[in-house]
Amino acid sequence: MKKKIIAGLAVAALSLVLVACGNGGKTDTTGTKETNSSAQATTIEIEDSNGKVTVPKNPKKVVVFDNGSLDTINELGAGDAVIGAAVDNLPTYLEKFNSVESAGGIKEPDLEKINQIQPDLIIISGRQQDFQEELSKIAPTVFLSVDNKDTWASIQKNVTTLGKIFDKEDEAKEKLASLEKEIATTKEAAEKSGMKALVVLVNEGQLSAYGEGSRFGIVHDTFGFAQADDGIEASTHGQSVSFEYVLEKNPDVLFVVDRTKAIGGDDSQNNLTDNELVKQTTAGKEDKVIQLSPDVWYLSGGGLESTHLMLEDVNKALK
Repeated sequence: MKKKIIAGLAVAALSLVLVACGNGGKTDTTGTKETNSSAQATTIEIEDSNGKVTVPKNPKKVVVFDNGSLDTINELGAGDAVIGAAVDNLPTYLEKFNSVESAGGIKEPDLEKINQIQPDLIIISGRQQDFQEELSKIAPTVFLSVDNKDTWASIQKNVTTLGKIFDKEDEAKEKLASLEKEIATTKEAAEKSGMKALVVLVNEGQLSAYGEGSRFGIVHDTFGFAQADDGIEASTHGQSVSFEYVLEKNPDVLFVVDRTKAIGGDDSQNNLTDNELVKQTTAGKEDKVIQLSPDVWYLSGGGLESTHLMLEDVNKALK
């Protein structure tokens, strides 16, 4: 009888060990399974420009097409997670990422390469939006755009979102606060100056003007420069204008984005400071034709570092 009792106890003990092993190493008194934290995949729900999306928290392998998001990730101290980018279209200030995998062009992702490197997360801009569905089949894909009608608010939202994803919320809050102080200083000086500004993009000698609500509207709605023309049509590609138009509007400051220098081409006709009509404007006479950093303004924007660099550019007009 005694032997039967001992044998029964042994079987029971063995059963408990097997159950414990099957439950990941731990079993509580209620029988609830506890997963080892090292094996637990943590995800969070965030809201991007399309709505709510579930993404991995603190991802270790990320492909980034949006250069503004790329510079924010780097500023937050999570740059080591980036394993792929559109390296042929990186602005100079992000050249440290030239060594990561090329994930395709800025407008056409290399789906095969991205599938090979198996990222945990993909971050895109509007230039890759047509590929979002296909990219989402490879990994969770986040679209972070900048709202041209409310630039600074959307930048803050995007930076905060990236802070949540990479578990860098405190860093994001601190850096946004610092950047907001910079913006306030510039905005106050711009408004006090009373100068009216015109932003144009030049491409192989052809001009497009941008005002509030456009891709370069940050000059007005965030940095505080009044518009030389309140009637500019807000559009992605700007309003096609002539040099006669520039003279007619006579801006105190002319901000110039040279698209040709950003992506290549014939820029022999792009030097607006040499144009006879531009020379007759107040901006031309007062040496206020400001060449904005083309790779920052055309290829990036909306990030912590790119916004800081944009501030440095427009501050040249206030000196």
